[in-house]
Amino acid sequence: MTDAGPPRADEATFIAAARSGDTARFAVITERHRRELQVHCYRMLANYEDAQDMTQETFLRAWNKRESFKGNATLRTWLYRIATNVCLDFLEKRGDRTPVPAEPADSEVLYLQPYPDRMLPEDPQESVVVRETIELAFIVAVQHLPPRQRAVFILRDVLGWPAPKAADALDVTVASVTSALQRARVTMRERLPGRRLDWRSPATHELSKDERGVVKSYIEAHERNDLDGLISLLRDDLRFAMLPESGTSVRTAKDAVDGWVSGGLFQRGHDDWRGITTTVNRMPAAALYLRTPGDPEYRLFAIAALRVVDGKIAELTGFDVAGKPWLDVPPVL
Repeated sequence: MTDAGPPRADEATFIAAARSGDTARFAVITERHRRELQVHCYRMLANYEDAQDMTQETFLRAWNKRESFKGNATLRTWLYRIATNVCLDFLEKRGDRTPVPAEPADSEVLYLQPYPDRMLPEDPQESVVVRETIELAFIVAVQHLPPRQRAVFILRDVLGWPAPKAADALDVTVASVTSALQRARVTMRERLPGRRLDWRSPATHELSKDERGVVKSYIEAHERNDLDGLISLLRDDLRFAMLPESGTSVRTAKDAVDGWVSGGLFQRGHDDWRGITTTVNRMPAAALYLRTPGDPEYRLFAIAALRVVDGKIAELTGFDVAGKPWLDVPPVL
């Protein structure tokens, strides 16, 4: 995402469309960037629906500011600058878009939503989406940064922008960007201990054979009501959350399954399961369906996003997916 050389065809065409007021041509050119801008907004906001709205707002602002684009930077850079500031304006207005304290010493991102893989950019060379920067743990960690630190961190360490370019986008000094990035990196290391922090180096987009096997076994254990099988799939330091309910907790495998049973799951009337393997945030996930007595169909109950470490589930984030057709999983089986 560097700006070098004379304006490319896209920039020249965009300038012509902007000057002539050609809304159709303007839309065609900017639409090419929708997916990557939406991922950018999602990293800033951790919420798919908000990211969709802010991407649309980015295009509206781009149209209103079209005459300010002179081709000195690439069109992509200009759109990212607008998108970043759209998200910062949104965060300034929304007091409910910060993590809330929880017990034990942790904090929750209650507005977190999964990101459907089908909406990620298609070209891996252009996607600027390595797997580690879209996984839920990364998205949650980023939310613990103050908004402007968050923007600096994403622009500098995820997108790889040089400090002067990030400073220009945020209308701050290079020294401010450097200071904010140093503080952000400290927080990210605390929130992601032991994880790779060089977000610009190559990373796989594919699930491993191990991950695919674990999610398959997780679904099969549900379908058999095999509680011992479920316990065997979970690490004893499992991190579990069921959004939008609050309370990420670290539990032993047995305590986790016992808690689900005490809540009514796997009991009569809640013991007829089916599941399909899917992915969200480039993570293995299970879409779980429950058939209750008298209902001829299995209805979508939840999506469980899994982080697999050494063949076991280390983190399980469940999402209530009612009314979220954008996840692109069937509502019934």
